[in-house]
Amino acid sequence: MKTALITGGSRGLGRALARELAADGWTLVIDGRDAAALEAAAREIGGEVTAIAGDVADAAHRADLVRAVSGGLDLLVNNASTLGTTPLPRLADQPVADLAATYATNVLAPLALIQAVLPALRDRQGAILNVTSDAAVENYETWGGYGSSKAALEQLSNVLAAEEPYVRVWWADPGEMRTDMLRAAGEDADAAPPPEEAAAAFRRLVDGRPASGRYRAADLAAAR
Repeated sequence: MKTALITGGSRGLGRALARELAADGWTLVIDGRDAAALEAAAREIGGEVTAIAGDVADAAHRADLVRAVSGGLDLLVNNASTLGTTPLPRLADQPVADLAATYATNVLAPLALIQAVLPALRDRQGAILNVTSDAAVENYETWGGYGSSKAALEQLSNVLAAEEPYVRVWWADPGEMRTDMLRAAGEDADAAPPPEEAAAAFRRLVDGRPASGRYRAADLAAAR
């Protein structure tokens, strides 16, 4: 039986992808900062799901996640992230302390988790899916803080893929989704597609195990 660790699994894309994998019989470990929302998500997902509430930027919480997958790991999904300062500011007005906290969640926490579970992933020739954003590569005004954190995650992924030939490393852009995060950014979230569409595309990525690299949910869906 395959095991996946999905951060940010209480809502949005993380929860939708967990449902996709649960339907295929995966054993899942999911986390989220809101304990009540996380437990509700675990009940909805069904199957073999372990829900561990906490902040992925906290080292003690990450240690709990690593212990939960000590029996073996096939897939790490670094999905948890934060927008940082809201309303999204121009870079001229970006509080640097806020940006440091954004990097702690969006860059350093994923890398710390990767470092902790890499031996297990190597053992099973597993995979890492780092959820990124088009804001990592586009010059959207006011998205500089969040986008630069995702750009950093993309480059970490790119180098990791070269360093770990026996582990698949994917950095994947889900596109706009109807999520609380997009709404908090001041965008028209109701006009965006549901996260289930990106989750289905990412499930095809996991099932197909293509070469390490950058992928877009829109392209994966079009290739179906």
